[in-house]
Amino acid sequence: MEEYAREPCPWRILDDAGGAFTMGAIGGSVFQAIKGFRNAPVGFNRRLQGSWSAVRQRAPLVGGSFAVWGGVFSTIDCSLVHIRKKEDPWNSITSGALTGAILAVRSGTGAMVSSAIIGGVLLAVIEGVGIIFTRISSEQFRPTCVLFVMFTVNPQFEDQSQMPSMGGNTFGGRPQYQ
Repeated sequence: MEEYAREPCPWRILDDAGGAFTMGAIGGSVFQAIKGFRNAPVGFNRRLQGSWSAVRQRAPLVGGSFAVWGGVFSTIDCSLVHIRKKEDPWNSITSGALTGAILAVRSGTGAMVSSAIIGGVLLAVIEGVGIIFTRISSEQFRPTCVLFVMFTVNPQFEDQSQMPSMGGNTFGGRPQYQ
């Protein structure tokens, strides 16, 4: 069984929205704690009170904003998977662009277009980095034995008796190819 498998689409929306809320709430707490501490009156206790007050007031709002973004993104992504019948990076890129446009719809056409471009580019970068890391990490699993590669990659060698002979020549216990 896979170590990490995504939920099926209807549940993925709730899962992604919850994860986005958690990230937003934690990140918002850190940011608001620093901001509240800096903007509070002088004195360590007053600064701690200001920090705690800012976290209580603003962190849930930041988390909610992240949850809305994650929910809309995941809904569009699941819809594209259903429509296109395949799951690839283009779904995520398109979902990012459409999510940016939908969430900026009240601000006008210009804001929608710029938010769509930013969302699409941001998701394209994320997907590109993911693909690069996957390719780099898969290099360690490449077979190094030539015969293994010929046997697994080349369909004409499905049976080992069809594999080319090494001629029986050995040099230092290692086979030499003819």
